[in-house]
Amino acid sequence: MKKKRIRKTDPGLEQDGRDKCLDSAQLHELEKAFRTWAGESSRPDVRTARQRILIIFLLIRYTGAKLSEVLNLDPFRDIESETASVRFGPQTGEPGRPQRKVHLAEAVCREIQEITADPAFKRIFPDKLRADPGFVRRKFYERAQACGFEKALGAPELLRRSRAVELIGNNMPLPAVQMMLGHATPSPVSSYVSLSEEEFREVTRFFTEKESGRKTSARNSFFGKIETIQEGDIQTRIELVTLDGHRITTVITNDSVQRLGLKKGKWITAEVKAPWVILDKCPGDPESSADNRFKGTVEKIIRGEINTEYRVRISEGAGICSVVTTDSGSRLGLREGDEVWAVFNSASVVLMTG
Repeated sequence: MKKKRIRKTDPGLEQDGRDKCLDSAQLHELEKAFRTWAGESSRPDVRTARQRILIIFLLIRYTGAKLSEVLNLDPFRDIESETASVRFGPQTGEPGRPQRKVHLAEAVCREIQEITADPAFKRIFPDKLRADPGFVRRKFYERAQACGFEKALGAPELLRRSRAVELIGNNMPLPAVQMMLGHATPSPVSSYVSLSEEEFREVTRFFTEKESGRKTSARNSFFGKIETIQEGDIQTRIELVTLDGHRITTVITNDSVQRLGLKKGKWITAEVKAPWVILDKCPGDPESSADNRFKGTVEKIIRGEINTEYRVRISEGAGICSVVTTDSGSRLGLREGDEVWAVFNSASVVLMTG
């Protein structure tokens, strides 16, 4: 009996890669393998052909776009150096879907444009990146296997999923991730602050550039829009609202407000170190002077000899990490699945603009 063919995917993907994805370190390793492979051939025509595959990989890896979207893209027209962005248009059979513009890290945008500026590339591929999807998949599988990964983990769909997981892990709000990937119906329960096209581009630019720039030791990061600014004689109270509807309050000096250029409506990140987050097991609203209080469910517990880490899920797209002494954790008696309050003072919140 002839086996039924699975449309648009490889059987190995269905069997082995359904619930898997690459982490950031593996994505970096795969990216390095693509670059090495693209530059190894001594034949100019082969090297140019491989560079086209590299561009296709980079676009999927950093924008989370579908393979069909990337293959229909014109790199000379749809990648804009001025805004460091790539424009994806509606696909065949999807007339109602609007175009979307996704920010590319400036370094990636510059690399792609350096490749496409080569006269040989323009001569061989004068407009679109169009290639046989099956051929592209085979090259993706080969690079994955060259890294020692399962073949299925090199599939474009898995790279798209891996990018989404990576962005969420980097604290990009879920609605922004959904918009970036071109989801037609973003989850309505995940967004309490709507994003305009301009705000979406601002959010994606903030997070993609942050990936290649500043690093921080803070485990908790909340991205939101400033809703209120209450200035005092020395300090200012600021409240921001995240896309999940969570309100974060902080108090900073008036000088810091001026230096950071803070104003109502500005998008900003609030960071809190895990040791500053206190857990309270009380069933009702905790009796605490802390301005920031969130009720959630213990998702994961990592116990150590001295300290224990608790990861608390407070909504579909947001969580809080707390680190307490193991002795304190034992007294709380928390288990995974328990409800708990995570609280922290406004003075524990640090605001970051980029």
